[in-house]
Amino acid sequence: MSLNQTPSGERIHIALFGRRNAGKSSLLNAITGQELSIVSEIKGTTTDPVYKAMELLPLGPVMFVDTPGLDDEGLLGEERAKKAKAVLNKTDLALIIADGALAEQDFLFEESILGLVKKKQIPYLIILNKQDEWEDRESQIKLLGDICVSAKSGYHIHELKEKISDRIRAGGCTAGGCGADKPLVADLLSAGDTVVLVVPLDAAAPKGRLILPQQQVIRDVLEAGASAFVCRDTELSATLSSLVKKPRIVITDSQAFAAVAKVTPEDIPLTSFSIIFSRYKGDLEEQIRGIRAVETLQDGDRILMAEGCTHHRQCGDIGTVKIPGWLQEHTGKKLTFETSSGGGFPEKLSDYAMVVHCGGCMLPPREMAYRIEQAKEQQIPIVNYGTLIAHLKGVLERSIQPFKSNP
Repeated sequence: MSLNQTPSGERIHIALFGRRNAGKSSLLNAITGQELSIVSEIKGTTTDPVYKAMELLPLGPVMFVDTPGLDDEGLLGEERAKKAKAVLNKTDLALIIADGALAEQDFLFEESILGLVKKKQIPYLIILNKQDEWEDRESQIKLLGDICVSAKSGYHIHELKEKISDRIRAGGCTAGGCGADKPLVADLLSAGDTVVLVVPLDAAAPKGRLILPQQQVIRDVLEAGASAFVCRDTELSATLSSLVKKPRIVITDSQAFAAVAKVTPEDIPLTSFSIIFSRYKGDLEEQIRGIRAVETLQDGDRILMAEGCTHHRQCGDIGTVKIPGWLQEHTGKKLTFETSSGGGFPEKLSDYAMVVHCGGCMLPPREMAYRIEQAKEQQIPIVNYGTLIAHLKGVLERSIQPFKSNP
């Protein structure tokens, strides 16, 4: 991924919800100016959420999500509707789309959607579509929503974009995503500081590129007016010796915590990319509290290893091999590990003794917050890859010290 690209997890997520054939897909095509979603008179054409990244000026980078109709029927229909409702967990602005003529006759279904949106405290707009079919009754129908539009004729599409931008900004969202108002590392730095980033190039490292957290931290360091030095763990000692000025902080891939902690002098702050993202996207304090559960694990306990992205797992994969191995070695217990990845995350967590989650760099802040809140509500400890590894390697207190005065 280029440093110039805005990752999906950093984009404001705007999702379209409504009945089948309310014109959600047509409206998304009209907003984006592209034929992204298949449009048909047949109900239920959209069977899976459709994602489209774009720039919405003057707002900036956003992610539109077209969803299946929430009134879909049958077993497959129920599954499609379930997928649509799951999108709410990552939605920063909900667009409730209604066929204005049908809504005039019966608004109960839209009210039910609105209830779900309000329960999750998501900002919303009610959009009355297909104005070209009932323009003679617009004065009555417009009382049901925020704006009347026609995806077919383009009526009020420009005005809709402006309303979307206004509603998002009114809710305090920025181009970094709603909820992503926490800093990465910039608040720890001053102009002229030096930061050393430790990036092991093992078998699991992607060929020819840095992973997203590393890219984003480098960008944040540069924007703070500081300098970033990147090295492998095997060259860290030589890198530190070559620097004229003591680095402000050393940030490492969590897998190399033990080796890096030995080489880095105690008077130089040390943390990991994963812990930085726990603070940025999640709830660092909650994930530190979850560490206590490690020492109470028993034989047969089930651990959920949750990741926000999907990737090809190689030998030595951090989530399915290394952390499970370190955890069983530390506890001396025979544990069972299950995985979830990408958009999948179990609603029921009570079967697990603990949730171990990645840094969430690919997840929108709202979705990461939802996952942590689910664990808290069900009283299941949740920890972050970085915080757990730091604990298992005996460097947790040192790794969170840089944030003690920067909550």
